[in-house]
Amino acid sequence: MKTVEIVGENYCGKWDRTRTACRAIVMQGNAILLSYETRTDQWMIPGGGLEDGESERECCIREVAEETGYRIRTSERLLEIDEYYENCRYVSLYFMGEVIGTTERKPTPREMRVGMEPRWLPLDEIKSVFSNHKAYADTDEMRRGMYLREYTALCELLP
Repeated sequence: MKTVEIVGENYCGKWDRTRTACRAIVMQGNAILLSYETRTDQWMIPGGGLEDGESERECCIREVAEETGYRIRTSERLLEIDEYYENCRYVSLYFMGEVIGTTERKPTPREMRVGMEPRWLPLDEIKSVFSNHKAYADTDEMRRGMYLREYTALCELLP
């Protein structure tokens, strides 16, 4: 398993907070499952925060189901991306996922506010969206970092 580090320009040199998330790259044909925020026009690979007592794979399966309504089976962990911004370390653990069924979506209040919904997009199209991360450098640092992370994951796992 490979680990990639991304260090933001605003990283202060040490972290005192860590957040770990598990994410799944789910493919059907040449399309990839994504979470799309209709009100912000923002894309992301589905996943989210690891809860106490939960395994990484359990977290990945739960988060994909809650965000997208798809039940998946996951691979072993294939990639870790560690991001450093301000005084925080963000750890994203990536798995490959296979759809095995559907379930009820359980969006968080924030996900409801931004109109998050599942969308399938051709891989080359989403790589193009994520590869444009530098365009957000002056306007939206969070999106710039997220798109860089997602682009890096796709390039590492689906060259």
